[in-house]
Amino acid sequence: MIDLREPRLILETDRLRLRSWLERDRNLFREINADPKVMEFFPFRRSHDEADLLFERVNMMILEEGLGFYAVEVKDSGETIGFCGLAPANMPGIFPRETIEIGWRLATRFWGHGYITEAARALLTQGLQQNGLPAIVSFAVADNQRSTAVMQRIGMRRCPDLDFDHPRVPDTHPHLKRHVTYAAVRADRTTA
Repeated sequence: MIDLREPRLILETDRLRLRSWLERDRNLFREINADPKVMEFFPFRRSHDEADLLFERVNMMILEEGLGFYAVEVKDSGETIGFCGLAPANMPGIFPRETIEIGWRLATRFWGHGYITEAARALLTQGLQQNGLPAIVSFAVADNQRSTAVMQRIGMRRCPDLDFDHPRVPDTHPHLKRHVTYAAVRADRTTA
């Protein structure tokens, strides 16, 4: 069992803290993994038990590797509102093994305040500039305009040649298979 009492701080922005998960965050994690609006572009929702298993796995990854989907906390209130993080894309045959993705989920009551844009922009900067990652990708169901809008706002560029049909989306959900890809490249790796 992992220690869920002392958070590992990843970074801070003007309004937010990104950190490892705490026991008090478990219900929020369950909520965002079961909410039909949050999970609209996923072929499944998670039960409490499934969310708890993922909660443990995500936090272990953060604590052991430093990468993962970090809890996003509002500084003023101390309330956890969702997650945003950098993690291995884990898409063999689609992206090289070392590919890092940025992703997020936010409880619906916190939508529309720019929290994910703020968190994702800071993580993208940290990953590319401070951590020296050569590139970071993000991908979403083609119709997921909320997520692709965030990708655009944080400066990622559309890469249509990297679009793909997600191999883990079942054939029973064909409208969720096609994924679009965006990428950000470290400044010293860009070409004219």
